[in-house]
Amino acid sequence: MPTVEKVSVALSPELLDMVKSAVASGQYGSASEVIREALREWRLRQPLREAEAERLRKAWTEGLESGPFAHFDIEDIKRRARSRLVDAIKK
Repeated sequence: MPTVEKVSVALSPELLDMVKSAVASGQYGSASEVIREALREWRLRQPLREAEAERLRKAWTEGLESGPFAHFDIEDIKRRARSRLVDAIKK
């Protein structure tokens, strides 16, 4: 069995209430079990977070490399779309 080391963790009142509720409900046997489960979940999600951050960095770079920003007038876009719709209906 691996060595277990005791640590002290400071929790906000909200997080402490969540831990106590999880133990009181019988879902977990102790506060330590709740914290261990949370850390296991965190460890599993870390690679996903890193992959998402990389995806966002690539999207940001692609956006920058796509050229200068073009301003659009939404009212003009709507006018042109309505005009095309009217033309399509007339045909």
